[in-house]
Amino acid sequence: MIPVQGYAGKTVAVLGLGRSGRATAAALQAGGAHAVVWDDSALAREAAEADGLDLRDLSKPGAFEHVAALIVSPGIPHLYPAPNPVIAAAWDADVPVDNDIGLFFRSFATEDWSDFDTAPRVIAVTGSNGKSTTAALIHHILIENGRSAQLAGNIGRGVLDIEPAHDGEVLVLELSSYQTDLARSMTPDIAVLTNLSADHLDRHAGLGGYFAAKRRLFAEGGPDRAVIGVDEVEGRYVANQMIEGVGDDRVIRISSGQKLGGQGWTVFARKGFLSEHRKARQVAAIDLRDVPGLPGAHNHQNACAAYAACRAIGLGPKGIEAALHSFGGLPHRSQVVAEIAGVTYVNDSKATNVESAAKALQAFEKIRWICGGLQKEGGLNAVLAQVSHVVKAYVIGREAEGFARQLTDFDTEVCGTMDVAVARAMADATPGEVVLLAPAAASFDQYDSFEKRGEDFVARVKAAQN
Repeated sequence: MIPVQGYAGKTVAVLGLGRSGRATAAALQAGGAHAVVWDDSALAREAAEADGLDLRDLSKPGAFEHVAALIVSPGIPHLYPAPNPVIAAAWDADVPVDNDIGLFFRSFATEDWSDFDTAPRVIAVTGSNGKSTTAALIHHILIENGRSAQLAGNIGRGVLDIEPAHDGEVLVLELSSYQTDLARSMTPDIAVLTNLSADHLDRHAGLGGYFAAKRRLFAEGGPDRAVIGVDEVEGRYVANQMIEGVGDDRVIRISSGQKLGGQGWTVFARKGFLSEHRKARQVAAIDLRDVPGLPGAHNHQNACAAYAACRAIGLGPKGIEAALHSFGGLPHRSQVVAEIAGVTYVNDSKATNVESAAKALQAFEKIRWICGGLQKEGGLNAVLAQVSHVVKAYVIGREAEGFARQLTDFDTEVCGTMDVAVARAMADATPGEVVLLAPAAASFDQYDSFEKRGEDFVARVKAAQN
């Protein structure tokens, strides 16, 4: 646990008692603060009270008297589409609002660090797609190369739930826009932006607000080095904002699909090969085509981001290359779950928006595509440009018929549920084809999470295999 600094002897309110909220309350108390907590869920309140936490209804008048700060869990809206009433009450009471990320960055460094030979470092990863895989891959590469490392944030453990840093340790954080948007302190040593595409638009009042939330990691944090995907105009903008002049190697530009020029530090992947260039000269190259845990151009972009971050931390190309080959990938992200009678079954349930589904569709040939769910704003135009590899679509979700009507370039079958979709795709598939779950939609019409949806897909495939 990371004891929170700066609030000893003070009362701090915590709104939201999920994983991050519970860890925040414990870390505040470990740092000498008095945590008062609240959640709209009666079950969450009961569990917190059973653990000895002090409940306070933060929606009642006067709840913020003598409160030094309000710490908000990431899922609670603080601005758009409308501020949560508790947050609005904190504003009215002049109580600062923060989140666990802000608390972490103000508390991570301690007096013990003066005795370390090498100060711990933080690599923070954000972006629209691939940030979980990139963060996990960076962590894997560090461990495989003998570096002490922890993985936390939007993946793995909450940031305040990790162990205090050891001499020379590297902490890898995955940060969502919900986390970067509110944190009052962000000071990573290396910041990574994988890419940017439309997502969470209601939470950020449009693409501009979403981009602004991501950009805060760079604009507010001032990292020593920045790894920035420049395949979108927003990435190019951030990269230009970070440099001081031609050849400034504090910025490492990355790309999947285009060769990057210039005098600076670049890492890019084309036709399955990763290349690192510095001062207009190639210094390393890796063949990614046979790396089993990173199929497709979107994963090659993740590999470029992870490679660049690990080079910035001081690892050599050969050690990184070896670790890439041993990376097993993450569940629900281009996860190969079975091969049955020459047909490969791939779980990419994390493809909850059209851009991530489009990238999954680019990774394979001859696809039987299981898709559908709670459709996000903007329609399917971005994914329809990538359907040339689709043999047939099998549509699930409560609005399956409406989803299917948008798919006009190939055979489509409305299945409604996962069991029907998997059974029909299995019956139709022939050797050499891929049955791919890449929904291009959220899961909440039928499942509690994308993980539950992916687990259902895997279970149906495994049952048929047995």
